Amino acid sequence: MTERTDELRSNLQLVQERIEKACQAAGRSRDEVTLVAITKTFPVSDVRALAALGIGDAGENREQELKQKAPDCPDLTWHFVGQLQSKKARSIVRYASAVHSVDRLSLVSALSKAAVAEEKTVRCLIQVSLAAYGPADAATGASRGGVEPSAVPELAAAIATAGGLELGGVMAVAPLGSEPAEAFAGLREVASRLRSEHPGADWISAGMTGDLEAAIQQGATHVRLGRALLGTRPRLG
Repeated sequence: MTERTDELRSNLQLVQERIEKACQAAGRSRDEVTLVAITKTFPVSDVRALAALGIGDAGENREQELKQKAPDCPDLTWHFVGQLQSKKARSIVRYASAVHSVDRLSLVSALSKAAVAEEKTVRCLIQVSLAAYGPADAATGASRGGVEPSAVPELAAAIATAGGLELGGVMAVAPLGSEPAEAFAGLREVASRLRSEHPGADWISAGMTGDLEAAIQQGATHVRLGRALLGTRPRLG
């Protein structure tokens, strides 16, 4: 066993303990929360090691890395979590089972066309902007992408009726400078309204290394962790 594997094993144990404690505090079962390992900029050897340690879900936010790593680790469920250009939809759909960052109607069309061509079904999450919960000064970087909550119903209807796509739920990133629990409570309300119209759209993708406890308290079903599992990201060359 390599030193790196030992490091990843230790990190994973600490992360699992955090998730378990957060679920207990929220009165939830640990089985309700899926850990998605975000492997951005890390080598495929790390992905293989995590898979050997029991990780079943991995995510990327760059198409180039997804298409490099996913074929090497086909037993993992791959999630795409980054901003997506419509022209990259075919490549993303080829490798990812879920796309967490659907934020416009044109992207729904592109993903649908690609999914039909690939003869597969892709689970799509609507990325919701929580900028309203961040600092008033836009220069602080409060907005981290996504559609306004008021735009969710239209986007949801488009996904639900598109060939090759399945409406999965919602995703969000807590705004910089916000109180994550408050922001994620807002996301939970959006998710609840969505499920009233689309009962199967039961995923809430929220929570990263710094705020996973707040996300789980507010109903997150998927937490996206990179740094806590893999450490500080290496610089891209």
